[in-house]
Amino acid sequence: MNEIRLLFGRPAITDKSELISAIRDLQLQYGCIIQALDADKVISTRHLLFATEKALSAFSQKRNIAKDAGLEILRYASGERQIEKAFGMGVSDRTERIALILARWGIECSWPDEGELARLLRPDELGCSCRYEAVKETFNISSAEIEAVGEDRLEDLVIERVALADTYR
Repeated sequence: MNEIRLLFGRPAITDKSELISAIRDLQLQYGCIIQALDADKVISTRHLLFATEKALSAFSQKRNIAKDAGLEILRYASGERQIEKAFGMGVSDRTERIALILARWGIECSWPDEGELARLLRPDELGCSCRYEAVKETFNISSAEIEAVGEDRLEDLVIERVALADTYR
């Protein structure tokens, strides 16, 4: 059974390489999947939950493209088939807020405690709050699409991109 936790906040480690290294260390220590994304490009918690479920399902059905479950989550969250393009949704040196996905599925693992997670993330009480222009750019959503469906359907357009990531094989 899949279990997914989402955390949002400011990175406690500002250097991207050090942050990724700290994430890998926690993954190895606890056996769970931990993936960080640029929170400005995440439209909603639904977006992350849907992408994570799709990625875990791909792994369990051996349809995954990435060899690492965290990268597969990143790939789905970005709506991209190519891993290189998916990195645009990940953390960078310019990332101000991160969305941290913790997941486990069908394997024995435990969760890091709050103190260990505090080494990665400082919760800021903003939850999932994106920058709409960053989302539109990341998912290549045109003005014509927004005009056709309305600004309030931006989340649906992003979810559609995530769902279609499987079709571009």
